[in-house]
Amino acid sequence: MRRRDIIAGAIAVLLAAGCVWLGFWQLDRVHQRRARNAERSARLALPLVEVSKGTLADSVRQRRVRARGVFDYAREQVWPGRSFEGTPGVALVTPLRLSDGSAVLVDRGWAPSPDAFHVEHARYREPDSAVVDGIGLPAPRGRGDVSTAGYLPFVIQQLEPAAARGLPRRWPAPAMNDGPHLAYAIQWFSFAVIVLVGIVALLRRPVRQDGSH
Repeated sequence: MRRRDIIAGAIAVLLAAGCVWLGFWQLDRVHQRRARNAERSARLALPLVEVSKGTLADSVRQRRVRARGVFDYAREQVWPGRSFEGTPGVALVTPLRLSDGSAVLVDRGWAPSPDAFHVEHARYREPDSAVVDGIGLPAPRGRGDVSTAGYLPFVIQQLEPAAARGLPRRWPAPAMNDGPHLAYAIQWFSFAVIVLVGIVALLRRPVRQDGSH
């Protein structure tokens, strides 16, 4: 076997090994995602939490929550740069004033915005009094114009049945699937096989009398 064939074979083996490593890395991400999904499903299965002044962030994280109060549209904020099905827009984040004097931020959903920043708030107002059902999420820090000062230390992501198509468009419930990682793993393993089969086929080609393949 000639020196250049040995070098080509070594490079092919290294490339295949890298593809295999990436494949196992994607499988590891599948396991991590399944573990997160299992934890999330367990928390969503817990009894619904009624939000009040003393509600802690940890007690509502990834749990179903309900809050009753009055929306304070004068202090509504936007969470910019939120696209929906490829269309630029913003998330409308509105304080909900509870009867005990406290307030919690409610992510009411998505509204279209050409520059993904400005929006005509009045177009997306809903009734002032509301019973909000959703999921408790950590309060955002340092993102966009969302300020959490003076509010309970979490945000309620408002959910609505999938059949509801009005605006603001509610965010869909969290997906409990494996994501693209398993498909990516299969792709990387396939690349490794292709590289190895290709180099073997190349090295087994008959050598002509002039010494070339």
